[in-house]
Amino acid sequence: MSVSGPFILAIDQGTTSTRSILFDSRLTRISASQREIGQCYPRPGWVEHDADEIWTSTLATARRAVAQAGVLAADIAAIGITNQRETVVVWDRATGAPIHKAIVWQDRRTASVCEALRSGGHEQAVRDATGLLLDPYFSATKIAWLLDEVPGARARAERGELAFGTIDCFLLWRLTGGRVHATDATNASRTLLFDLQSGDWNETLCDLFRVPPSLLPRVGGNAEIYGTTDRDLLGAAIPVAGMAGDQQAALFGQACFYPGMVKSTYGTGCFAVMNTSDTPLRSNNRLLTTVAYRLGNETTFALEGSIFIAGAAIKWLRDNLGIVDSAAQSADLAASIPDNDGVYMVPAFTGLGAPHWDPHARAALSGMTLGTTRAHIARAALEAVAYQTMDLVAAMTADGAPAPDVMRVDGGMAANDWFCGFLADMLATRVDRPVELETTARGAAALAGLGVGIFPDLAAIEAISNFDRSFEPGMENAEREANAKGWQCALAGVLNN
Repeated sequence: MSVSGPFILAIDQGTTSTRSILFDSRLTRISASQREIGQCYPRPGWVEHDADEIWTSTLATARRAVAQAGVLAADIAAIGITNQRETVVVWDRATGAPIHKAIVWQDRRTASVCEALRSGGHEQAVRDATGLLLDPYFSATKIAWLLDEVPGARARAERGELAFGTIDCFLLWRLTGGRVHATDATNASRTLLFDLQSGDWNETLCDLFRVPPSLLPRVGGNAEIYGTTDRDLLGAAIPVAGMAGDQQAALFGQACFYPGMVKSTYGTGCFAVMNTSDTPLRSNNRLLTTVAYRLGNETTFALEGSIFIAGAAIKWLRDNLGIVDSAAQSADLAASIPDNDGVYMVPAFTGLGAPHWDPHARAALSGMTLGTTRAHIARAALEAVAYQTMDLVAAMTADGAPAPDVMRVDGGMAANDWFCGFLADMLATRVDRPVELETTARGAAALAGLGVGIFPDLAAIEAISNFDRSFEPGMENAEREANAKGWQCALAGVLNN
C-alpha cells in the first residue's frame, strides 16, 4: 500500500489495553498496534494499574504502529492522546516515578469518604460547581487517599515535590521528557476539582477534598500544541496537539457537533454523551454535566450517563465462567433462542453508575430455572447493556434534552450485529454504526489535526465522517414494554438506595 502524509498518531490508553493507531489526513486508519495491560485487584472493590506498564505499552505500540506503516516519524504531523478518565497517578516531579500504582476509575475504596461528605451536606455545592456527583468514580478522593496512605506523600505534595495527573497528563509528561505538566478541559472536568463556570481549578473544592493546588496541572483546550515529544522516543520531535478523555474523544470522532446529537460507546463500560452546546444542562436525574470539548476560548458542554460494566460482562463470561470462547460467540448464542425466557443480568460488579449511583450494589442473575442454558445467560449479559442505555436516554429526556433521532454507537461491542439490533429495538430509535469503530482514537486524531491546522474547522472533519450500517427498530411495543418491566424488577433486587 502506498501512503503519503501528513499522518496523525492517536494514542488510545484504555482500561484493559493501550492502542496506537496511525491515521492519514482523511482520518483513514493506516496501521494499528495494541497491547493488553494488567489489572490488579488488591482488595474487593479496589482496582489498580501499573502506571509504568501503561507508559511502556504506550511507547511500544506507538513505535510499532509507525514501523508497520513504513512511514518516517518526520511525516507525522501531530499526536493525539485519549485516555481512560478519572484514573489517578501521582508521581515525583524530579524522577517521574509514580509513588503508587494508579487508582482506576472503577475503584470504590473511597466510597465511605464520599458518603461522609454527602452526609456533611456538601453534595449540592459540589454538583453546582462541577456538574458531578459525590462518588468514588471521580478523581479527587482517590488523590487524597494516595496522599494520606503513601508515607510522606502529603508533606511532599505540600512542598511541591509531587505531581498529579489523569492518564493523559501522565503520558504527556513522559512524552515530553517531563517538560509539560498539563491536562485538557475534558479530563479536568472529571476530577471533582474543576469549576464548569470559571473553566479552571476551584480552590474551595481543593480545600474540601484536601488536594494541594501545587499538585495540579495546567488546564488547556482539546486542540492545541501542548509540547513536542523527545526526539529519541519516536525518531522526531512530534507535536502533541490533541487531548481528550475517551468519551469526549468518541463524541468528537462521531462528529456530534450539534446540540442534541448523542453517541454511546461500548467498551469496558458504556457511556452515552449528548452535546448540549454552550449550555451546561443541569440534571435532576443524576446524570453528569461535563465538558464536551474546548476549542480556543469556546467550551461546548455535554450531558453524560456512565455505565460501569458493558463489554466487561462479556469478558467475565469468557474468562471467569467459560460460557463463551470469544465475544463474538455471545451474539450467536443470543440469536439461538427466541427470547430471554425471563432471565436478566444486572452487571453491578463494581456498583451501579448513572442514573442510580449505588456503589454498594452487586451483580445478580435472576429468573433462572432448570431450563436456563448458557445461551440465556449470554443473552442476558448483552440485553443488560441495552437496558442500561435505555435508562440513560430516558434520564436525558426527563432532564429536558430532546429525544434523539438516532444513536451513534462505537467501541468493541458495536461490532455485534445482534446487540445493535436489540439496542435499536429497546430504544425505538435508529442506531448508526460508523466504518471506524475506534472512534475514540479517531476523535483524538481529529483534535490533533485541528490543533496543527490539517483540518481548518469542524465542517472539514464532519465532511469525512461515514457510517457502515444502520439498524432500524422492529420490536412490537408490547414486547419492548415487557422486557423493560422485567429489567426494572431485576434492577430493584440489587439497589440499596
